[in-house]
Formats: sequence, structure tokens, C-alpha cells
Amino acid sequence: MEKHYLTPEGKAQLEEKLNYYKTVKRPDVVKRIGIAREFGDLSENSEYDAAKDEQAQIEAEITEMESILLNAEVIDKKKINADIVNVGCKVKLYDEDFDEEVEYRITGSSESDPRNGIISNVSPVGKALIGHKKGDTISVKTPGGTTIYKLVSIEV
Repeated sequence: MEKHYLTPEGKAQLEEKLNYYKTVKRPDVVKRIGIAREFGDLSENSEYDAAKDEQAQIEAEITEMESILLNAEVIDKKKINADIVNVGCKVKLYDEDFDEEVEYRITGSSESDPRNGIISNVSPVGKALIGHKKGDTISVKTPGGTTIYKLVSIEV
């Protein structure tokens, strides 16, 4: 099974979301299915079909969240070596193509948010950075082409 890296905050947020799905969303859709059943013939009941589809989606999301939490490894910042890039680190890079500095926090895939500078350890950039040290030059192959970064700093 795939290991999912989570920050303590990410784990708490996922547990909260799972609880919400189980205690609010699941009962709500069950209630809507019951109401839709009262409309009569289920073979032509679009409300029933929509509610059943939503129920399937909710159950799939609950299963996925439970699986992530079951296989989660919580990142302990105290145990991270700030000399090399690893999951849980914040890195500052110099992008040679655009002549600018960029910052990324490297997390597990469950918490990634590239638009806000939070990248996954399995993304092309995240995967290329893991294990590198300050001062290293890293070549990253992305769907948009190859990018060259110089690793400026690593923080935990």
C-alpha cells in the first residue's frame, strides 16, 4: 500500500473532513434518498438517481479518506534533517529560466496545492528535489520542458 505523508495539521483537517462526511453528508443524502423514494416509480425518478449517485460519490470519498489515514505517516518536523530536502521541508529555489526565486513546501500528495506553493513529493519538481542539498543544481523534467533550479535554502 502507498504511504501517505501528512503534516499534523493536514491529518487533523482530513480527520475533520471525514467526520463531517460521516456525520453530516452521509445522513443528509440518505434522507434525500428516502424522500425521493416517496415520489413513486424509481425507474423514472431523477431525484432518486441523483441522490444515489451522490451517495456513491460520498462513500467513495469516505473510503479514500479512511485509506489515507490508515496508511498515513505524520511528518515530525523535529526528526527532519534540514541539510537535505525531504517531505516536510520548505525550499527556496532560484529558477534560472525565469531569473527568479520560488519557494515550495514539500508535502505528501494528499495535501499538495501547487497554486499556493505546496507541492507533492511525487510531483516532478518534488521528486527531483528530494535528497538534494543547499547549493545543488537540479534539472527537472516537467510536462512543459526541462527547468534548471539552484537550491538556495532548506527550512523545516
